[in-house]
Amino acid sequence: MAVAPDHLDRLYAETDDPWNFRASPYEAARFAATTAALPKARYGHALEVGCGNGELARRIAPRCAAYTGVDAVEGALAAARAAVPRARFVRAFLPCPLPEGDYDLIVLSEILYFLSEGGLRELARQIDGRWPGADVVAVTWLGPSGNPIEGEAALRCFSGATGRRAGTAPPGDPRHRIDVFAPLGGARAG
Repeated sequence: MAVAPDHLDRLYAETDDPWNFRASPYEAARFAATTAALPKARYGHALEVGCGNGELARRIAPRCAAYTGVDAVEGALAAARAAVPRARFVRAFLPCPLPEGDYDLIVLSEILYFLSEGGLRELARQIDGRWPGADVVAVTWLGPSGNPIEGEAALRCFSGATGRRAGTAPPGDPRHRIDVFAPLGGARAG
C-alpha cells in the first residue's frame, strides 16, 4: 500500500466512523449511487475490498446470497461486523492474496488511491485471474486525498492493468465517479 497501516489505525483510533459515513448526506447519496450502478439486481457472493465500518456493506449485502468484506483496521471490521452480522469480514493489508470465494461482484469503493502503483497492478491481476466472470465496481473520490496517488491517477493505473472494459455510471456528484468493469471476455459469473 502507499498508505502505512499505522496511518489507517490512527484514522479509526477515536471513532469507528472517521469519514462520517453514517450521517453525511454526501456519503448516503454516494452509497445509493453505488448500489444503483450494480449491473445485476442479485449476486451470489460479493467481495468488498476496503469495507471500512460496513456502511456500504449494509446496502450491498441484502442483494447477495453471501458477502465478504476486507479491511486493514480491526476497529473498522468490528463496526462492520456489528452493521452486517451475517457477513464475513477478514482483516488484510493490501497487497495480499484476497480471501477465497466464488465472487461474482467485487466492489472497490474509495480504496484504489490507498494503494501504490504496484499494489494496483497486483490487485487488477489477482481479480482478473481469479474472478474473470465477476462484475467489478470502482468508486473513486476525485478530490485531494493527501495520499501519494490521488483518485484519478489510481483509477487510470487500475484501468490500465485490468483486461476488463469499463463504463462510467451516469454522472452524479462531481466529487466522485463510479466505473463498472465488465467480466473478462464476456464471461459472466454464475
